[in-house]
Amino acid sequence: MPKSYCLVVKGGKVSHNPEEIRSFIAIELPEEVKEGLARLRKKLERREHIFVKWVDPGGIHLTLKFLGNVPVKRVTEITEAMEEVAAENPPFHLEISGLDAFPNLKQVRVFWVGIGGELEKLSQLQQSIDSALASLGFAREARPFVPHLTLARIREGASALERKSFGDLVGSTNFEEKYHVTVEAISLMKSQLTPAGAIYSRLSVVKLGDSKGEN
Repeated sequence: MPKSYCLVVKGGKVSHNPEEIRSFIAIELPEEVKEGLARLRKKLERREHIFVKWVDPGGIHLTLKFLGNVPVKRVTEITEAMEEVAAENPPFHLEISGLDAFPNLKQVRVFWVGIGGELEKLSQLQQSIDSALASLGFAREARPFVPHLTLARIREGASALERKSFGDLVGSTNFEEKYHVTVEAISLMKSQLTPAGAIYSRLSVVKLGDSKGEN
């Protein structure tokens, strides 16, 4: 069975504090990728674009399953479900490159960097996680899984002209870097919302099937 490391513990056991935590399952990114995304943000930031809300590059990750508010005492069973999924999914490779936006570059709402590589294996992992968590009572994802890394969101109230101006900037920006990532683990993450933005911390991490876990 893949190695897992649960960090929310007291005396070797998961705390039964009834407090709920906002959590999700994700693939964490190497520092090299985060640093590259930080350079891209610096390249695109403009003082006049006050309607753009940037995501902290240090907290960017690839979300596989958003769980919402979960009691701390459920961390163990969620991690165990992740272990079962990980045992059947070996490591795979992804490539991070390309810029785009939702719904498009003329009406930008979300600006993101694309993901390529072994997408079938990524999709299989995401679907397996969705199924495993459904058995624990978590609702299945209603929308199709579109892997991407969100770099910025356009604030509500931004005009159509402002959205298009930012889209034009993105469309004219060369992002030739390609980052190759070997996905070897999935993490259960905590998201703490603050006025300055979300703060993320790892609750547990599970190594994928053929990875060599720590002892």
